[in-house]
Amino acid sequence: MHEMSLAEGILQIVEDTAAQQGFRRVTEVRLEIGALSGVEVEALSFCLDVVLKGSVADSARVELERLPGQGYCLGCGQTVLVSALYDPCPKCGSYQVQATGGTEMRVKDLLVE
Repeated sequence: MHEMSLAEGILQIVEDTAAQQGFRRVTEVRLEIGALSGVEVEALSFCLDVVLKGSVADSARVELERLPGQGYCLGCGQTVLVSALYDPCPKCGSYQVQATGGTEMRVKDLLVE
């Protein structure tokens, strides 16, 4: 389950930021997760519950914002929404769609005290 290592990486970002900026507590962690990122949101949420315990983000609210998958179709030259990597273009049916958005996962921001 790679979501556990992702959760540990998020914790490291939170703790590094807390040390650099001198805040004591994180009340909310906001994440952006692309639909094409390969992240199981429910599993990540569970892992974050476990990993954040005892940290500066203990009891913090975790907000997960899903970003849509987007691709550029080489067949018709259109930017299209896609729900999975390697899906055909919804406009022309071509399988030559390159992902241009929705593959990312990042810490958007933190609410702190």
